[in-house]
Amino acid sequence: MAVLELENVHAYYGMIHALKGVSLAVGEGEIVTLIGSNGAGKSTTLKAISGLVRPRDGRISLEGRPIGGLKAHEIAEKRVAHCPEGRKIFPRLSVRENLEMGAFVCRSTAEVKQSLEKVTELFPRLRERLGQKGGTLSGGEQQMLAIARALMMQPRILLLDEPSMGLAPVLVEQIFQIIQNLNRAGTTILLVEQNALQALQVAHRGYVIQTGNIVLADKAAHLRQNEMVRRVYLGES
Repeated sequence: MAVLELENVHAYYGMIHALKGVSLAVGEGEIVTLIGSNGAGKSTTLKAISGLVRPRDGRISLEGRPIGGLKAHEIAEKRVAHCPEGRKIFPRLSVRENLEMGAFVCRSTAEVKQSLEKVTELFPRLRERLGQKGGTLSGGEQQMLAIARALMMQPRILLLDEPSMGLAPVLVEQIFQIIQNLNRAGTTILLVEQNALQALQVAHRGYVIQTGNIVLADKAAHLRQNEMVRRVYLGES
């Protein structure tokens, strides 16, 4: 059984038909990437999963149980963690306070402490800056904080939206190494990423979305060799 499954999902922004029957699945322990150009529907797909956009039709299920009609906080309580585009940390809160905000679904102080120990072990740079204001961190550190905040809820699945956006190439390499390390530690990930080459290098499988439609689905290694993907998304002639 898939951890996450979308079947024929349609979503709108007013009269704009943003998702036109999107179907995809993410299995236990996978990294699955969703690639496409700006405005193709990548971020909208993640927002539909996490309840920030209400699907008008279709089915979204978590471990076989429907979640498509639930509110965003109810979906988060089921341990679906959404790390949004642009990081969206709380700049005036400390690193510790940002992380604790991510633990709102934890049921006890002991669970929060356990989560904090786990994420600061994964991100030792954050451990050194727990008392520092989030807004004073570098761009790469803020992205680490955004991912760590999502991990504080000990998610069943992590939705990552454009984690490399705005980062220098050396930091992009670090972020994708972190994503692979998280996956090796057992985290199931649905990754939306403009950098298609990096995404397909770390993912097990991938989907290509164009104007709200899934047009290709295959193993990541096969998509890297696909002529259309290489021409349109990898910049090869």
